[in-house]
Amino acid sequence: MEHYLAAFEPTPGHLDFARFGPPSRSVCEAASDFWSSAATGDVDEAAEDLGAREQVARLLAMPAADVALVPSTSLGLFHVAFALRGAEVLVSRGEFPANLYPWWRAEELGILRVRDLPGDRLTSPVTPERVAAALAPTTTAVAVSAVDFRTGWRADLAGIRQVIGDRLLIVDAIQSAGAVDLPFAHGDIVIAGGQKWLRAGWGTGFVAATPRALAVMEPSLSGWTGVERPGGYDGLRHPVLPGAKHLGLTNGSPATARMLTRALELVGSVGVAAVERRISERVETLISELDAVGVDVVSPRRPADRAGIVVARWADGSAPERRRRLAEHGVAVTVHGEERLRFAVHATTGLDDLPRVAALVSAPL
Repeated sequence: MEHYLAAFEPTPGHLDFARFGPPSRSVCEAASDFWSSAATGDVDEAAEDLGAREQVARLLAMPAADVALVPSTSLGLFHVAFALRGAEVLVSRGEFPANLYPWWRAEELGILRVRDLPGDRLTSPVTPERVAAALAPTTTAVAVSAVDFRTGWRADLAGIRQVIGDRLLIVDAIQSAGAVDLPFAHGDIVIAGGQKWLRAGWGTGFVAATPRALAVMEPSLSGWTGVERPGGYDGLRHPVLPGAKHLGLTNGSPATARMLTRALELVGSVGVAAVERRISERVETLISELDAVGVDVVSPRRPADRAGIVVARWADGSAPERRRRLAEHGVAVTVHGEERLRFAVHATTGLDDLPRVAALVSAPL
């Protein structure tokens, strides 16, 4: 673990990993080295793409052929939504908008139907019980975030898989990949961007889809790189490629592919479980410090239910002002509305920083 921790620049006060995770030195060097080579024309796009897909495959324990690189979670979800013709997708309106607009846009075009998950959309976690109660015979897929951006709730993927049977399970993993050791094998499609917990920088992301999911997808956003013989410039429509490669729109950035590779190699050198243990220790400490100063913590308390996100609430609507105070003292967090602040800690967060943060955020305004 020491070499993992030493790979990052110190980021005291950065408690905003659910928004952006500062990349490691090796990721920054990968980008710099790539562009130095590219300046001389020394670029192998295919090798960079394959290297990154192989690392994603190791992370998720699935074949690299079932992985495609995308620049963002949003684009990956749009690819999937526009490929599920005739589907009915169950999704909570409490999801982050990136996991809503693809389904809404596809529904507007008559590609699929959206089924809302009933209940309090802003505070109620997506549980197997809620999913089971909302399923209909027409429901063919369920979309869920592995970790809820709003509360830090960790979805019970195994339980959801059990209640949905052979329906597709589509997992938005951006708030978990690389930081939470979840059973992603229960998902038919797993999508994540790498700029948060993977600490790979912007433009790094992936879509992984099992053969069962790929078999029912009809690519609508497949471009010239997602077909057979893409270099056969004959003016004819070519058949789509097998596997996840059919999701290709155009050539991706080999620079961001290399950045993702380096980030995943670093995570793989210690294992996600080890990263999660350090994050969990810091979450526990932060919650204890906030409790000690009387701050209302609304995130899950049980380690089994939470990830790296801790959300605090002020019923008096003072959250924006408290965020401003934190920023003045070099502490970065995210504000949600007038009442909530979202803290997000990583393995590199200093335990000694957390009492100071709790004191700052709880002091009278």
